[in-house]
Amino acid sequence: MSDLILFWHRRDLRIADNTGIAAALEKTRKVVGVFCLDPNILKGDDVAAVRVTYMIGCLQKLQERYAQLGSQLLILWDDPLQAIPKLAGALNCKAVFWNWDVEPYSQQRDAGVIDALREQGIEYLEKNWDQLLKAPEEIRTGSDTPYTVYTPFWKNWISKPKGSPVEIADKFEGLTAEEEETAIKAGAVELPTASYLGFNWDGELIIEPGEEAALLRLEEFCYSNINEYQEQRNFPAIDGTSRLSAALKFGAIGIRTVWKATEDALENSRSDELENNIRTWQKEIAWREFYQHAMYNFPELASGAYRDAFKNFPWENNDEHFQAWCEGKTGYPIVDAAMRQLNEMGWMHNRCRMIVASFLTKDLLINPQLGEKYFMQRLIDGDLSSNNGGWQWSASSGMDPKPVRIFNPASQAQKFDFEGEYIRQWVPELSSMDAEYLVTGKITPLERQAVGYPEPIVEHKKQQKLFKEMYKNEKQKIETLG
Repeated sequence: MSDLILFWHRRDLRIADNTGIAAALEKTRKVVGVFCLDPNILKGDDVAAVRVTYMIGCLQKLQERYAQLGSQLLILWDDPLQAIPKLAGALNCKAVFWNWDVEPYSQQRDAGVIDALREQGIEYLEKNWDQLLKAPEEIRTGSDTPYTVYTPFWKNWISKPKGSPVEIADKFEGLTAEEEETAIKAGAVELPTASYLGFNWDGELIIEPGEEAALLRLEEFCYSNINEYQEQRNFPAIDGTSRLSAALKFGAIGIRTVWKATEDALENSRSDELENNIRTWQKEIAWREFYQHAMYNFPELASGAYRDAFKNFPWENNDEHFQAWCEGKTGYPIVDAAMRQLNEMGWMHNRCRMIVASFLTKDLLINPQLGEKYFMQRLIDGDLSSNNGGWQWSASSGMDPKPVRIFNPASQAQKFDFEGEYIRQWVPELSSMDAEYLVTGKITPLERQAVGYPEPIVEHKKQQKLFKEMYKNEKQKIETLG
């Protein structure tokens, strides 16, 4: 058996601040990366072309980084249950290391790979939570149960010390020429393009792929936007957020690196206002972890509602209404602007994600799982835990102490796009109208017809009342049966 350790990358497409790679380097300098293009994922009906494009770009950068360090990143294109053990066996590896994941499919897949490696006598790394600042087992209630409400989770989570970015050696040892030939025979292939895989994205990316671009974006954000984050994060016309979500989803940047940047910013803050802005961003990082922990502790979230009242909710699921929502043709300017941004950019401002999700579920009375899936089909940062958590929060079907929260599209636009800048950008046919009409949606039928903009497909007040009645009925059913 050789000293070689294969490091299996999944959602950690970087070398810096990678706890799994650091653990491998403690045992040997001969560390070689491997990434498996998993047909079980790529053939799914919820894969976004923009997301695959970004991922392939990150892999290209990662291959370059491995080469700079004297090693390689091997690419496999097969079911990892067979491909990873096959490659490890062919190369006579000492071990295969990887970082753990919270998602149900990942848990099941990894268990199968572990069994196959054990049969060959190959080591693996026990639960290593590189993508989290605190492991799910570390954040528990006083009765040793998982948290289901964010605020007490945050209070516990923020009280715990966070790890520092891990140091990585600047020189690896890679495969010999003979071992490279063996790897090719065992299934290693050249990195394909996204289009070769069947995913075509012609638009720009909100962030360039790779570790270097993510670090630069973090530096820029902490230098400027973070100082006004608490206020500006809510205005979709302003570039006031970090836009690091895709980099965090694929691990192009380490979460410890991000957290240290917030701590450094806190140390350098000179006012309570600045400190509050930074702390607000830290709370958003905690929301990410809350949803990751929730998915790990309650894997059933991936396939349905958390709250009983929504497990058999009588959604209307009108196909025409759903299509209008997808295309940004609902007749509600702020909703349509957000959906068009999603379709064109592969990304949507978080305030708008809440608005359109509330509209789909509370106004159109459509199952949130349909919206959740559509988001995954379009988002560059589509992440099961965060997307599911956000949708269940907006639909009131998840871990939320206020289950009848309803967003009024006009009120949201008046508050967060009061000059109509965002709406004008994404609904250009309305760009000549006064802000008052844009944000309230009080556009006459003749004006709508003149510019080719549709009438509202539903009446908000009427649908709001109907939703509340439906929710009340479902609660009564449960109380009667319970």
